[in-house]
Amino acid sequence: MGRSPGYAGAVGVYGGSMTRKVDHAIGLYLDGIRDGNPREAVAKHTGDRYTQHSTGVRDGADGFVEFFESFIERNPVRDIRIVRALEDGQHLFVHAYQSLNHGEAEWVTMDFFDTDENDKIIEHWDVIAPYSDATPSGHTSVDGPTDVTDLERTDENKALVRSLIEDVLMSGGNPHNIDRYISADQYTQHNREVADGIDDFRGIALDPNRPLEYDEIVLLVGQGNFAATLCRANWEGAPYAQADLFRLEDGLVVEHWDAAEPIGPESEWVNSGKF
Repeated sequence: MGRSPGYAGAVGVYGGSMTRKVDHAIGLYLDGIRDGNPREAVAKHTGDRYTQHSTGVRDGADGFVEFFESFIERNPVRDIRIVRALEDGQHLFVHAYQSLNHGEAEWVTMDFFDTDENDKIIEHWDVIAPYSDATPSGHTSVDGPTDVTDLERTDENKALVRSLIEDVLMSGGNPHNIDRYISADQYTQHNREVADGIDDFRGIALDPNRPLEYDEIVLLVGQGNFAATLCRANWEGAPYAQADLFRLEDGLVVEHWDAAEPIGPESEWVNSGKF
């Protein structure tokens, strides 16, 4: 059982401004899943269609209700906290923590949403990974700053994150260029296996046999000093969904959170797939 989020600093709660778009995305989580009202939530917060990329959940409102009524029955105790949320035009990003049945299972979810002209949710992608309360440098999977600042640098920061992934992390890139994107003075790492500082990350990026390769940026959602990406990736050749959240200062990445999830065989999908 993991550490309870009641411990100081374990898990924060989102305290940013709530636009209608953000309210609809968070409402699906809190009204529908945490509070156990999936039918009411999907009716309130989704548009005329609801395309689902979580491969075990069918498309549409009925698919949401079908999956989460069973989920709620299996998990009568649900502590769900929204830690961060970003809004970028029609797209949203939400960073969430979930504890089920008094910590029997703890998860980090990175969710991406598309919205319609009425600001309601019409499409959803997610990457889910186990929560860690002790990274090599003593962080958790979700702690750290949450305030969105530097709104005037949104486009600049998104462009830098795109270049970081394409130049350093994709196969055939130039990992020696990592110092162009990551701060040498401060780099806080929330990956459960990687320590703070650029040196550990540089070693991973330069390893010719690194198991994780990025293949394609599917979504890039940014707001101010934060940018989040959803990527097709592979781990030793097996297909993965990779989500990353970056915090930037003065034109460099200074903090990183992530979640990675293997993609099961297409025969097990109940919708069009992870992307």
